[in-house]
Amino acid sequence: MLRKKLTLLLALLAALAVVAAACGSAEEAVDTAAEEVEEAAEEVAEEAEEAMEETEEAAEEAMEEGDAAMPGAGKTANMGRANWSSGYIHAQILHDIMEELGYDVSSPDGLEFAPDLGYQTMAEGDMDFWANSWYPGHLSWWEGERTDGTRVGDHLVRLEGSLMPGGGLQGMLVTKSWAEENGVTTLDQINEDEALYSQLDSDGNGKGEFYGCPEDWTCDNIMAAQITYAGWENLEQTQAGYDAMFAEFLDKAEAGEPAIIYTWTPTAYLAQAIPGETTMWLSMNADSVLDDSNPNGDEGGEEYSQQRDGVVGYSSLSSDVCLEGPDGCQLGWLAADIEITANKEWLAENPAAEALFNEFAPPLIDVAIAGVELTNSDQAQADVERISADWVAANRDLVDAWLDVARAAG
Repeated sequence: MLRKKLTLLLALLAALAVVAAACGSAEEAVDTAAEEVEEAAEEVAEEAEEAMEETEEAAEEAMEEGDAAMPGAGKTANMGRANWSSGYIHAQILHDIMEELGYDVSSPDGLEFAPDLGYQTMAEGDMDFWANSWYPGHLSWWEGERTDGTRVGDHLVRLEGSLMPGGGLQGMLVTKSWAEENGVTTLDQINEDEALYSQLDSDGNGKGEFYGCPEDWTCDNIMAAQITYAGWENLEQTQAGYDAMFAEFLDKAEAGEPAIIYTWTPTAYLAQAIPGETTMWLSMNADSVLDDSNPNGDEGGEEYSQQRDGVVGYSSLSSDVCLEGPDGCQLGWLAADIEITANKEWLAENPAAEALFNEFAPPLIDVAIAGVELTNSDQAQADVERISADWVAANRDLVDAWLDVARAAG
């Protein structure tokens, strides 16, 4: 329409020139043509203004649509991860999905911490979030006091229900053949019988050893409190790098030698230890399960309790994989909630990220399978990234559903 009006204007100007030339002093014809030209020019100007407004509106709409698709555009996210390999894959998957929202996300391997430093770093604002919280045990780290007098937890947000609620099954594995040959079913029984705990005493100090957790994983503190609470004076925890401890345990278990180790799900370790074949889950007496009395007086030690809301430990495994004591299969550990934790201030400024965190829940079996694949690789960061990218590609519909929710919130 605008082009037609411009053509009409030019035609009228040409007609005016012809009339003026032919008629000389035909003022009336000239005036009439001039009026028509003026009216046409005004109409053209109005339509040009309207067209400009429509163009600007369209540009704004396109920009808004782009912003909706990429709510993280122009924003950074300093992501970290915990220092256990079973948490690498789902952390990397979250990293990759965050990038699809437009965030400039740091590689999780650049900020790898044990829980004590992880929560402090998040509270300081030097790490925005991670996907490796194990609650309720990790709530103990929230009680730490900062130099400004505030608690670490005052600066954090727990995304409850995110990731893998109840996904962290945990407990002690024992050599199956040794346990069956010696009638072993519980840790209490081993502690009370020198003929049993002495077989676990490798350093000759009179105490039976079990492979526990590296320092600062939190599970090491929980086990120390558990030993005190249950009065297991004849048992002690061995602490070293977990992979090295597990390899030593597996060698003993496959050889039928006495050995006990703490482990958890989802992890590739169970695919190697195979409860029901090489190993069995080991029980404890229900009255030995740690409560919130904090027997070692640790800061935040009340959170080590494995009794919550009337639930005492975990007791739902079958006798095919678990040795049943006087109280059945009682692992003595609650199934932990594996969740995302974020810096409170950063999260408040990133509603799209918060929405994604609340939706993010890769299937537990997928995480376990990915862990096995990582174990069978060189376990380099490149392997983590490849396995994670493959999972995202294979689960595109699920990932897109999470992204849709995040974009709507952004």
